[in-house]
Amino acid sequence: MLRARPRADVLPASADAAPRQRFIYIACPWAPVGGGMYKVADYLIQSQATGAPPDAARLRPLDTRGTAGAVLSLGVLATALARIAWGRLDGGLAGVHVNMGERMSLFRKGVIVAACRAMGVPVVLHLHAQMETFYRSLPALPQRLARRVFLMASGVVVIGPAARRFVLEVLRVPAQRVDVVINGVPEAVVAGVQGPDDGPRRLLFVGNLSDRKGLLDLLHALARPDLDTTNLRVTLVGGGDLARYRRKAREMGLESFVRFEGWCDQARTRELLASSYALVLPSHDEVLPLAILEALAHGVAVVTTPVGEIPALLTDGCNALFVAPRDPASLAAGLQRVLHEPGLRESLASNGRQLYEQRFGLRGFFARVASVHRRHFGVAAEFGEPPAGPPS
Repeated sequence: MLRARPRADVLPASADAAPRQRFIYIACPWAPVGGGMYKVADYLIQSQATGAPPDAARLRPLDTRGTAGAVLSLGVLATALARIAWGRLDGGLAGVHVNMGERMSLFRKGVIVAACRAMGVPVVLHLHAQMETFYRSLPALPQRLARRVFLMASGVVVIGPAARRFVLEVLRVPAQRVDVVINGVPEAVVAGVQGPDDGPRRLLFVGNLSDRKGLLDLLHALARPDLDTTNLRVTLVGGGDLARYRRKAREMGLESFVRFEGWCDQARTRELLASSYALVLPSHDEVLPLAILEALAHGVAVVTTPVGEIPALLTDGCNALFVAPRDPASLAAGLQRVLHEPGLRESLASNGRQLYEQRFGLRGFFARVASVHRRHFGVAAEFGEPPAGPPS
């Protein structure tokens, strides 16, 4: 454990001196390459109060990966460890909130958790992946090391009941150290389309362009003759292998109504949501995609697959329309209904918006995270209205 050594040339603080404000690092890949965990972390940073009292903590970003390749990312990781060590020696660091995915994220964040444990810095480990399949594919020794990482953390945050069961039953983390904190997203600036109009019927996909996100299933569904694509416009947002999927769309004859936007920032994504009839996300494997929560916030109907935590938090036919994973025929049938049945679309949109207000608002999410921080770090940030950003 590191201990800060007092300097002989510094006089003790007077009783009326202002207390020093402590800070909490929010650790993740601090760029769009970090995906959903980056967006969640950024929402927390954005929404903290700017004029909080000194006894409240400040949330600070801590990049753990960078945007370059694997070798250069080790330098970013080393810099993150140095910043943690300095914060510990300086006395201002209250704790580290580590956001973890799977695969290499498990390795990088495991190093951070172990280093914090050695330095006496409390850590909250926030799991953003359905890790069980990956975990069970590992040999025995890596499994033991992964389990040790979770056991070293002061507390573990999971997004829903499936992840909680994995952490409790498989990793054997004590129940009192595990919290379920459902993600939250900002309020919509402009509500989405709420009924038929004379313009195109706009369908939106937001996510990494990959087969795992069901993008190939979506292209096959759009090519099916039983889906009426008259006046349809489909926008695909996300990074990934654009060239491959553009080629696939062209081969299937979809280029006239399918557009690839690439990666979009928060303002552009809001703009696209506000003009969309529905969001479609036919993933094979998920936790709880922020794109779905953002669609609910905008009052936009959601067509998705019941994977990960989705079926535990959304209800088929009420606030989302479920379609079978890896099944273009089921997906095409669901899209046909939501695009051509205004009553269904409006019901899904209205109920989805109500669910957002009840469970997925940013204020409630921030408060739940702050409660975890107070318990494990002894201090937390205060909520302030997040910047509205440009109207979308």
